[in-house]
Amino acid sequence: MTTSVTRALTVRAGAYTWTMPLHRDEGVVLRTRNLGEADRIITFLTRDRGRVRAVAKGVRRTSSKFGSRLEPFTFVDVQIFEKQGRDLHLVTQAETLAAYGGTLVADYPAYTAGQAMLEAAERLSEDDVPAVQQYLLLVGALRTLASGEHSAGLVLDAFLLRSLAVAGYAPSFEDCARCGDPGPHRFFNLPAGGAVCSDCKPSGSVAPARETLALLGALLAGDWGAADASADKCRREGSGLVAAYLQWHLERGLRSLRLVER
Repeated sequence: MTTSVTRALTVRAGAYTWTMPLHRDEGVVLRTRNLGEADRIITFLTRDRGRVRAVAKGVRRTSSKFGSRLEPFTFVDVQIFEKQGRDLHLVTQAETLAAYGGTLVADYPAYTAGQAMLEAAERLSEDDVPAVQQYLLLVGALRTLASGEHSAGLVLDAFLLRSLAVAGYAPSFEDCARCGDPGPHRFFNLPAGGAVCSDCKPSGSVAPARETLALLGALLAGDWGAADASADKCRREGSGLVAAYLQWHLERGLRSLRLVER
């Protein structure tokens, strides 16, 4: 594991001297965007600084020192030159710790699920605000997804549910989300926060299969034995509830979810 280190770079020009911080951290590349003729803006989810956007100079040139190390799904040890004010930071070094892109691109369901994970991680984090739990969730989810150990759809839904829980939006799939009455309960309501009892049931509540709510509870708790044994019908219904719950809290859905095979 890379230890987060902050150092200073001293720049002198004539009579002027500037001291600029260099920060080293672990990060996952979430997204890239072309800038100018040869540069890219790289969005990372880092262990200690949360979401960080930085420019990688010359990364699109074939002679770039970064090579393919700054592509989505790559887990890197990165050094960033932190600029002040509104200027974007600069990537000065990057070393690959793990690269999952090649494995995921060869498996369409896994690739689209991974894209949705990266988008969700970006939406549920903030610039320069530590998000260690979100970071660890993403690294673990990408590793599991690339291993093929579980269905890509199940890994995605488990990641989304746990990410929402870390962000403070943990749903209830058994006890009533309003009064706390022990469940399991028959109804599910997005604004209420999940399962609701008959007495608390608001208008607009749905009544999914009990097995579906049990599956979602298993995914949230990490009970992969129960999740892997679930029926396809329950997985499809559960994925719809997860997508709706995510959209309710993010106020708009993930564009990547439309491409995910269910």
